[in-house]
Amino acid sequence: MIEEVVATALAIDEKLIIRKNTIRQGEGSKRVCILTGTHGDELEGQYVCYRVNQILQQFPEALNGQVDIYPAINPLGIDTITRGIPNFDIDMNRIFPGDENGSMVEHVAHRIVEDLKGADMVIDIHSSNIFLREIAQARINVNCADGLVPYAKMLNLDFIWIHEAATVLESTLAHSLNSIGTKCVVVEVGVGMRINNGLGEQLTDGIFNLMYQIGMWDRPVYIKHANPVLSDGDNVCFINADVSGIFITEIKNNHYVTQGQEIGRIVSPLTGEVLTSVQTPVDGLLFTLRAYPVVYEGSLIGRIHII
Repeated sequence: MIEEVVATALAIDEKLIIRKNTIRQGEGSKRVCILTGTHGDELEGQYVCYRVNQILQQFPEALNGQVDIYPAINPLGIDTITRGIPNFDIDMNRIFPGDENGSMVEHVAHRIVEDLKGADMVIDIHSSNIFLREIAQARINVNCADGLVPYAKMLNLDFIWIHEAATVLESTLAHSLNSIGTKCVVVEVGVGMRINNGLGEQLTDGIFNLMYQIGMWDRPVYIKHANPVLSDGDNVCFINADVSGIFITEIKNNHYVTQGQEIGRIVSPLTGEVLTSVQTPVDGLLFTLRAYPVVYEGSLIGRIHII
C-alpha cells in the first residue's frame, strides 16, 4: 500500500510529497524499514528497493510482519541528481531530527523520524560520492556498536566500520533514530550516480537474511558474507595524493594489499610522465578506492583496513 509520509507546499501551488510502500502480511509484529534517497546523487538504494519490492510480491506468503520501503526521502534531490536539497543548499542528513514547527525541510525531517519511530530495524542505504567506490559496508557509531553489529553481520556485507563517536554527526538520521531507541544501520555501497546490480543483489540477500533471522521471513537465504571484516576507526589507513594529476589504476577494491604494493599511478597528460607511484603503506583490506581520476594534492585515493 502506497502511503504519504509527508506532503508540504512548494511555490506555485506544487507539493513536495514523500511516499512509502507498506507491505504487511501475517500476524507478526516485527517491522523493518528500508530507506534511501537521502542524497539525490546516491542511487544504489533504488535498485535495492526495487528488488525488495519484487521479492515480497513474488513470495507474499513468506512474510510475517511489516516492511516499509522509502525509496526517496529527498525526492527533489533524486529528480535533479543533486546531493542536497535543491534551492535550499542543505544536506538533508544534517538536519535531523528536524522540527515540527521549523522550516519546510526541518518539518519534513521531523515527520520522517516520527514515521520511522518504533521500527525493529531501519536500514539506511547510501552510496559513496562520484569520487570514491566503496565495498558493501556498514558504518556504526561506537556508542551503538553492541546493539547494531549483530544486525549488521546479518546483512551480507563485506565490511563493518565502527566510527569513533566524535566522527558521527548528531544531525544524521541514523544518530537521531538510535538516540530514541529505534535501531538504524547505515549501509554504504558502490559509487555515486551509478547502480551496481551485483552489489544491490548482495545487499538485498542480506536484508532478507536479517528478516529471516528475526523471524519475519520464512525462506532461508544463503549469504556469502556471514562474517564480515570488522574494523574500528583507529585501524584504518587513509591514502592521499601527494601531487595533482590523473589517477590511473588497474586494480579494484575489496581485496587485500601488502605494504609497498602499487595500487595506481598519478600521471601528467601534458608531459606523459608518471608523477608518482601510489603505494600502500600497510598490509590490509582495500575497502575504498578512487573512482574519479582527477586528483589534487591531498585528494583521498583509498582507505585500507589494517591487518
